[in-house]
Amino acid sequence: MKQATNWDDQRIFLAVLEEGSLSGAARRLGLSHPTVRSRIEALEADLGTLLFTRSMAGLTPTEAAEALREPARAMAVASEVFIRRASAPEGAIAGTVRLSVPEFMGIEVVPAMLEAIRVHHPAIRIELSLSNLPADLMAHEVDLAVRTMEPRQKGLVARKVANIPLGFFASKSYVARRGQPLDQHQLAGHDIIGPDRNVSDLALAGEVLASFDAAGLVLRTDSHPAQLAAARAGLGIALVQVPVGDADPGLVRILPDFSPVDIQTWIVTHQNLARVPRVRVVFDALVAGFRAMMRSRA
Repeated sequence: MKQATNWDDQRIFLAVLEEGSLSGAARRLGLSHPTVRSRIEALEADLGTLLFTRSMAGLTPTEAAEALREPARAMAVASEVFIRRASAPEGAIAGTVRLSVPEFMGIEVVPAMLEAIRVHHPAIRIELSLSNLPADLMAHEVDLAVRTMEPRQKGLVARKVANIPLGFFASKSYVARRGQPLDQHQLAGHDIIGPDRNVSDLALAGEVLASFDAAGLVLRTDSHPAQLAAARAGLGIALVQVPVGDADPGLVRILPDFSPVDIQTWIVTHQNLARVPRVRVVFDALVAGFRAMMRSRA
């Protein structure tokens, strides 16, 4: 190793590693393709080792690159935490809070709950990460998370806020065109929107749909917001979080007495962040928001 490497080079290396190509890293970082290539070549020269092998199929990380993946990612997370914690004076209700939310809730549910924060604490800035995979709160990858399973790790502070039921919904135009099924067996004769490759979602569909055949779905996608969008567009019947479906005047609840499963919902943060004012404000706003949403159904 000729000299100490700088974080910018390591950041570019991590982007190439995670994106799998120079062009993908360039798009992610807002840099030019030649800049990314030259920085990787310079890093390889500094380290005295080959990080990627190049072929017509693209870039393949070497063993040396794979060995550097975890420390590079840890440095990236540490840099993000540093920036968030330095975003406001200690004790101030201001600064950045990074929030991880499942994709559907991040689009259809949570944004409305953040309005009170904007009104009462306008100095708080939210970074919203949409992912159905749990963010690493122990490593401070995010400050807060909305989770759909009970957190078990020690060192976390969690509050259960809801059991959100799922139900079948279709657009008014679909119901006018095709009518409503009267029971689960009649669902088989309707246009159903459902999962593509998600194993747990396919298993649920098999439980609630008589004679379920994934090949017979009119639209298959593992994106729950896309399933809802398809139902809104009149393509068929989709399984939707009931509070969201009920709040949409363009949707009709199908089999209103049938709810195949409830989604347990938790608000979670690290115990070291639970008393940080900006984090506590967002935590409390989400708790209040989910509980108000569930009360409105009573």
